[in-house]
Amino acid sequence: MPSALGFSKQARAPRTTTAAASRAASLVVVLAVFMTNLDLWIVNVALPAMGRDFASGGRAATLGDLSWVLNAYAITLAALLVVLGRIGDRIGQRPVFLAGVAVFTLASLGCALAPSLWVLVVARVVQAVGAAAQLPTSLALLLAAVPAERRTRATRGWAAVGGLAAAAGPVVGGLLVQADWRWVFVVNLPIGAATFAAGLAVLPRPAARESGPLPDAWGAALVTAAVAALSGALVQAPDWGWGAPRTLGLLAVAVASGAWFWRRSARHHAPLLELGLLRLPRFGAANAGTFVYGTAFAIMLLSNVLWCQDVWHWSALRTGFALVPGPALVPVVTVLTARAVHRFGHGPLITVGAVLFGAGMAWRAVFVSVTPDYVGDLLPSMVLGGTGVGFALGTLVAAGVQSLPAERAATGSALVNSVRQISSTVGVAVLVTVVGSHVGAASRSDFRTAWTLAAALSLATALLSALTLGAGPKTPGVAPAPDAVRAPSA
Repeated sequence: MPSALGFSKQARAPRTTTAAASRAASLVVVLAVFMTNLDLWIVNVALPAMGRDFASGGRAATLGDLSWVLNAYAITLAALLVVLGRIGDRIGQRPVFLAGVAVFTLASLGCALAPSLWVLVVARVVQAVGAAAQLPTSLALLLAAVPAERRTRATRGWAAVGGLAAAAGPVVGGLLVQADWRWVFVVNLPIGAATFAAGLAVLPRPAARESGPLPDAWGAALVTAAVAALSGALVQAPDWGWGAPRTLGLLAVAVASGAWFWRRSARHHAPLLELGLLRLPRFGAANAGTFVYGTAFAIMLLSNVLWCQDVWHWSALRTGFALVPGPALVPVVTVLTARAVHRFGHGPLITVGAVLFGAGMAWRAVFVSVTPDYVGDLLPSMVLGGTGVGFALGTLVAAGVQSLPAERAATGSALVNSVRQISSTVGVAVLVTVVGSHVGAASRSDFRTAWTLAAALSLATALLSALTLGAGPKTPGVAPAPDAVRAPSA
């Protein structure tokens, strides 16, 4: 029995005990990944309720301010995925994973008790630190816990957790908000506590794999400043004005921080962003597609929540049920198209998925009705969009990672997932720019503009994929090595 599971060579455990230990360790990892993936969906559904609770002067918090509940989390996660993933490789995945679970759980308590919106935003930043420690180490721990012959199944199960969380998230979020929006964070407490306690007992102890320098910490600070400043400018411009000194100042900070980050990445001995990877044609194209498509996805997700609750005046629970068809289709389509990837390659599937998602956004723009019309308005859009995401989103990530040399797969995967978080931030900020900070004052034409923009971004992804990714390599369906993927999407 491997000593990594905590058994001595002299006291060999029977095979049933080995299988039980493997299942227990797998369950711990899956619970943690489910918890962090669920967070995205339930917080989106709860956002309008947060705005009402943090009302000032009888008026709900603005969408611009509320957007930081989402964006502070995504920006921090994007900046720290590579850094904390590399720390896990250096000192061991187990302690970093458990520390991440503990931080995420305690920060969830801070979110639930937040007395003001900006205290909640700070707690969300701490929550993202915990998620950034959990996610890069989760797959390595899972694969260390299972026998080699079960790694393909374990990897597919790990990847499917995100789809399960997406399908359950809108309804779970709606149910929790019926009691109080703070319950969307309270629900993390028992899951996190159980995961931490069980993890101490059953997680394997894979050896540290790296001893080299850590990635550039200043680079992480600079990319955080650049994305935060850009988001701030986009979010505040509707109220401040595009020519206002504050708006221009934030844009200047974004440009200066981004340029400095690029310069450090080119010169640093251990850069956060290895620029050489972006010069690999398929990897660069896949990241560009991930950013553009992820921006469109973020616009879709938050705009549908806002439309249902603030325009149709549906409850959070009814909104949650209404949104289920889209995310529920994603894992189904992903599984059904697995063989198609191996037969046709990445490019055609991404193109089809992006076109379908764009069609879903175009449907909303054309058929949207201020009078609630779920069957004629929202449902077809969700079906088209969910099918499109199932085709495209995971395939974009795979196209990027599989185009890398084996020794750079871990770093490249972390970069892909960081790009997805940044695209989410930009998508939310763009939506606020289009519809304005006060959703109640937004017109149907404002939302139509947002959905038309999301459709255009998705079609741009389809064109980019068709021109640059093509049929792509046709790869066998094998499980990655333990360090081949750092983090699923949060």
